[in-house]
Amino acid sequence: MAKSATIKAFPERNRRVDKAEAAERVRKIWPVLKKTYPNAKTALNFRNPLELLIATILSAQCTDVRVNMVTEKAFKKYKSAADWAKADLKEIESDIKSTGFYHNKAVSIKGACKKIVEQFDSKVPCTMEKLSSLPGVGRKTANVVLGNAFDKPAIACDTHVIRLSRRLGLSENSNAVKLESDLAEIVPKKNWTMFSHLLIFHGRNYCRARKPDCENCPIAKHCPAANDPALW
Repeated sequence: MAKSATIKAFPERNRRVDKAEAAERVRKIWPVLKKTYPNAKTALNFRNPLELLIATILSAQCTDVRVNMVTEKAFKKYKSAADWAKADLKEIESDIKSTGFYHNKAVSIKGACKKIVEQFDSKVPCTMEKLSSLPGVGRKTANVVLGNAFDKPAIACDTHVIRLSRRLGLSENSNAVKLESDLAEIVPKKNWTMFSHLLIFHGRNYCRARKPDCENCPIAKHCPAANDPALW
C-alpha cells in the first residue's frame, strides 16, 4: 500500500467505473465505516427544518463550528420564517457576517424565508422540487435538509463526498449532481443519508485532501487510490 506521504492529491482523470465493482466496494466498506463512526451525523446544530435550512445556507465556505457559533445567537433572535423574511437585510448581514459571503447568504436566507411564508404556509417544504425552488437552495442544501430534518433518504455531495467517492472508485464524476446520481445506483436507498455522513467523517479523520492517512485508514485495503495513487 502506498504511504500517506506519497498521496498528496489525486489528479482529475477520466477512468471508467464498473458499477458492479463499485457497489461491491460500498458493501465492503459500509460495515467498517459504521463501526468506525457509530455516531456519524450532521455537525450543524438545529431543532427544526427551518434552523437546519438556515444553518446549511450559512455553511457554504464556512466551518460548521463557526456556523454553530453564529446560529446559537441568531436562532434566539429569529424564531420563524416570518422573522427572517421581515428582518432588515443589513441587520441579517450583521448577524451572520463572520460566516463569510454574508451579503449573498443574507439575500438567500431572506428570499427563501419570504417564499416559505408566502407559498408554503410558513413551513419548510419537504420535497426536492419545492426545496430547490427556494432562493439560494441547491441540491446539496436540499439533500441535507431532506435527510436530516425530514428523515428522507438523501445523498448530500459536499467536497468530502466528492473527493472520497473518486478515490474509492465509486464514480469518475466530480460534478455533484452527476455524482449523486452515480451513488444513488450503488448505495442502498435506506443508507443514502448515513453514507454521506460516513464519507464526511472519514474525509475529516483519514482521507484528507492534502495528506490522506492511508497507512492507518480502516478501509484502505478496499481503496484503489490507497493501493495505486496513479489511478486517481
